[in-house]
Amino acid sequence: MPLLDRDDCTLVIIDVQSNFYPPKRLDVDRQRFHDMVRRIVWITQIADRLDIPVVVTEEDPAGSGHTVSEIREALPATAVTLPKNAFAVWDNPDIAAAIEATGRTTMVLVGIETDICVAHSAIQLHEAGKRVVVVDDAAYSPGQAHERGLRRLRGQGIETLSTKELFYDWVRTIEAADTFHDTHADLSVPPGVRL
Repeated sequence: MPLLDRDDCTLVIIDVQSNFYPPKRLDVDRQRFHDMVRRIVWITQIADRLDIPVVVTEEDPAGSGHTVSEIREALPATAVTLPKNAFAVWDNPDIAAAIEATGRTTMVLVGIETDICVAHSAIQLHEAGKRVVVVDDAAYSPGQAHERGLRRLRGQGIETLSTKELFYDWVRTIEAADTFHDTHADLSVPPGVRL
């Protein structure tokens, strides 16, 4: 897996919505979901500061709500948020157009659910000729579905990496990492990430 070129990356945040997992869903590990949200917030803040375009999707926002407030507040002014009707982002013409408009060919995917919308999106983008990377600790499905989704992705040749690996691919050098931390000391490292 070659290193990521941040100047060719687009961050795609898939369906991390306020009502996607209502309280009656007892199979949801709320702490894991919350930790995933905090990692996505951090990745989004980094993307903003490194001028990486951000595309956000919302599946059935009337029923599942809008993107969670923590992520919404971290979005750059240039981020595009669009409704999603097909599970794969690429199968939604407006979202596909927004992705194409970035001019980037590497798609970094985060969000939910790993085994359905993230997997469908990754596979369709890959088949469309994009390089696709799923950030495995910034994606979520309840129970065993997360690991099943990751297995399916790897079986299709989709690359996976961690939030930590993504950061270091984007900054590349010790000097750049130190400068980033010094310049953006307001960004707190999320749970489960040790730099």
